[in-house]
Amino acid sequence: MRITLPSGTPAEIDTSVANPTMGLVIAPDIFGLRPLFDDLVARLAREWKMAVIAVEPFPGKELSADVNERFAAMAKVDDEVHLRDLIEAADALNVDRVGLIGFCMGGMYCFKSARSDRFAKISSFYGMIHVPEGWQSSSQGDPMSYLYAGYPERVLAIIGAQDPYTPPDQVNELFESGVTVCEYPQAVHGFAHDASRPAHRADDAADAFARTYEWLLAE
Repeated sequence: MRITLPSGTPAEIDTSVANPTMGLVIAPDIFGLRPLFDDLVARLAREWKMAVIAVEPFPGKELSADVNERFAAMAKVDDEVHLRDLIEAADALNVDRVGLIGFCMGGMYCFKSARSDRFAKISSFYGMIHVPEGWQSSSQGDPMSYLYAGYPERVLAIIGAQDPYTPPDQVNELFESGVTVCEYPQAVHGFAHDASRPAHRADDAADAFARTYEWLLAE
């Protein structure tokens, strides 16, 4: 079901599970809310017995499916605004314990969200460890700075070892910060959350989601 957060940002929510084990916020990839994430919200609510919500990362913007247009829009995304939306989404679930997962740019915002104590556990799927050059602006803070200012020990990073957005030297920075890193040797960017992508690796995806589920529930 679509709702509007207090900020005016659209979100997809499923709170149909009685007595959920916890709440879960999803930060989508650069293509934002769409049927893929509507289905993911419903599936994780059903299979994980959680209250689940996914947040539109580009509220009020009319963007096409052209990835270059969306890459260009990233420099205009304001950390304070998007991180506020993720916290408002957590509050909308009406569950005390809330986790966060995100994919691609949403994974980058998982790292940034580690500065907040709102999320008990966080799982970042192939999130950018530093802001890519074309995305940099005064409204985009560095993910590693946010991690060091917050709770890196709460974060699980799902990494494809062949992903150019998460090069080995930057992955080492995650290790050094206290983030728990799970690498998949043959995986590239976006291997887990969208089965229609050529990069999808079914076995690695299943393993990554299983590890995320365990991570979210662990105290």
